[in-house]
Amino acid sequence: MTLLSRVATDVGGTFTDLVYFEADSDTGRQTIRTAKSDTTPPDFERGILDVLDKAGIALPDLRFFTHGTTLVINALTERKGVMTGLITSSGFRDILEIGRGNRPAFFDAHYRKPPPFVPRGLRREIGGRMTYRGEETAPLDLAPLGAILADFRAAGVGAIAVCLLHAYANPAHERATLAAIKAAWPEVPVVGSHQITREWREYERTNTTVLSAYVQPIAERYLDRLEASLAGRGFGGQIYIMQSNCGVDSLAATKAIPITMVESGPASGVWAAAELGRGLGIGNVLALDIGGTTAKCALIEGGRVQIKTDYWIERSRTSAGYPIMVPVVDIVEIGNGGGSIAWVDDFAKLHVGPQSAGAMPGPAAYGRGGHEATTTDANLALGRINPDYFCGGDMVADMAAVGGALDRVAARIGVPAMAAARGIVRIANNNMINALKMVSINRGHDPRDFTLVAFGGGGGMHAAALAAELGVRHVIIPRGAAVFSAWGMMMSDLRRDYFVTRLIEQADGDPAPLLAALVNEVEAQATAQYGAEGVAAGAVRFQRLVKCRYQNQEHTVEVELPAGAIDAEAVAALAGEFHRVYEREYTYRLAAPMEIVGLHLVAAAEIGKLGFPPLSATGAPLESARKGRRSVDFAQEGVHDSDIYDADRLEPGMAFPGPAVIEESGTTIVVHPGQHAHIDGFGHVHIEVPQ
Repeated sequence: MTLLSRVATDVGGTFTDLVYFEADSDTGRQTIRTAKSDTTPPDFERGILDVLDKAGIALPDLRFFTHGTTLVINALTERKGVMTGLITSSGFRDILEIGRGNRPAFFDAHYRKPPPFVPRGLRREIGGRMTYRGEETAPLDLAPLGAILADFRAAGVGAIAVCLLHAYANPAHERATLAAIKAAWPEVPVVGSHQITREWREYERTNTTVLSAYVQPIAERYLDRLEASLAGRGFGGQIYIMQSNCGVDSLAATKAIPITMVESGPASGVWAAAELGRGLGIGNVLALDIGGTTAKCALIEGGRVQIKTDYWIERSRTSAGYPIMVPVVDIVEIGNGGGSIAWVDDFAKLHVGPQSAGAMPGPAAYGRGGHEATTTDANLALGRINPDYFCGGDMVADMAAVGGALDRVAARIGVPAMAAARGIVRIANNNMINALKMVSINRGHDPRDFTLVAFGGGGGMHAAALAAELGVRHVIIPRGAAVFSAWGMMMSDLRRDYFVTRLIEQADGDPAPLLAALVNEVEAQATAQYGAEGVAAGAVRFQRLVKCRYQNQEHTVEVELPAGAIDAEAVAALAGEFHRVYEREYTYRLAAPMEIVGLHLVAAAEIGKLGFPPLSATGAPLESARKGRRSVDFAQEGVHDSDIYDADRLEPGMAFPGPAVIEESGTTIVVHPGQHAHIDGFGHVHIEVPQ
């Protein structure tokens, strides 16, 4: 008997999720287990071991372990990184302070830019200069380096970021500086900008390098602890870390540049939604992940997940935030999940989120001392969640605490408690609708042309109502929706995204040979990196995306360059596609020449990724899955007696109308009156939404 066994774990803000897959290649028998346990900050690895124990996983039998975590984003937002020093080119010491001129509150005369992660006293300069084409105009001067490092030691610096002007075009000066630092102070972690990004935009590149250095020791210690904990239980296989670009990477590569996993959990969910769509022949997907703390959404067009480097953290109505120039799935994230707290402002206006009750104390229903009403509490009060099957029966819902929390909210706004519960659900839905509009309507896409794939613990609870509001006709709640992001990690390739700035202007002559040379250069770099890690060149496949703009414009759009020879015909086709993509994005096109700004090369290699296994059917009747009926308040459609179904007993081919509720251990799926649900061959729930 030959067994293939894999585990994926996803550490979220509230829960740590697990998916276990085992296949016997001789008999074809497959075993799938899922589990959830509380996330355990700051010792996140303890929560991982807890969920492994809960699922009954024997680590010595495993060969493949994939992991996603919120550690990096948490370290940044909670300011739990290390003291960081910055070394940059002469004249650029204050680039972090200058930043950009963007200000969210344009007419606020008292607006202050967010403070940089490195204070001015720890930002130092060295001589030397490169041009934007990578030509040296002044030699590197490392004479001040000794004194700089002595000052950094005295100040207690725990990591150093090096970002020199135009290192994206020629990193020779940066490489020499890194080598000198490591020779003089081998213990200190040091990061160079060229190791993270080869794109221009000095402020964004510098800030990214600083933030990567800031979290590098924290992430390395965490990954070392995780590796040691797994090894201590007998695990001897490969560990892969989910990246923000919808791929996985090796443990060693992630330790060196941990900023690449800043959005690892959300990325895996989006990738799983794309894989689900491709498997069902659905190219256009709106992916929605509703967890305990946040809701995240992304748009997938033609089966392609959009990856960008224009990513910001802490951007809000009052702060410009901080840029991170690494490949990140294009998502919108809001503070709206099952644990989002309902609160009333000084004008008696009801709000939901972004504050969250988290895992401890959690919603009032947890009975752990939480006294503020949350979205989960409102759904319990409305009968949408079964208090007798709360968290799959692992927890007894404290309905007395739920009633008290809702009473306090209701008293503040002068309505009955049930009206307050309906208001909480409707406001939460409205927040999520606005997020879905940001990735669709605001970017020139009609949501009616897309299928909504909703997952996470709260996805099935809210998806049908959101679809009705947006005009989406088709909703899919995946099998295992509560741990769908962990599933996505098993479907991901080993993937790296290479962004390189190389301006190819009309004055340079025929762009075809210049573009071909750039593509060949970056493909050779990617092949060499994979080869050094034992991945054969023939196993690496490439996707070539060219960053283009109208001549002398500021920003670019990405246009795919098909495989094959890069000649004048290919460039002409590229230009035609550029005009189409630009017009869709900005609603117009210009009679102006196209200018190539750089390349985005995706290099991926399969590591035995899994798909969705089919679900067998016994031919049992629908009645065998029915648990009973109860009164459910659908907020906008009123109160209805609804059929309640056991998700574990639903089989392919079963179909039923709403109003109905499907209960499984990690989530609840609400089918509204007038809607219709059916189960496909993989066990996914499809909901048809009439318009």
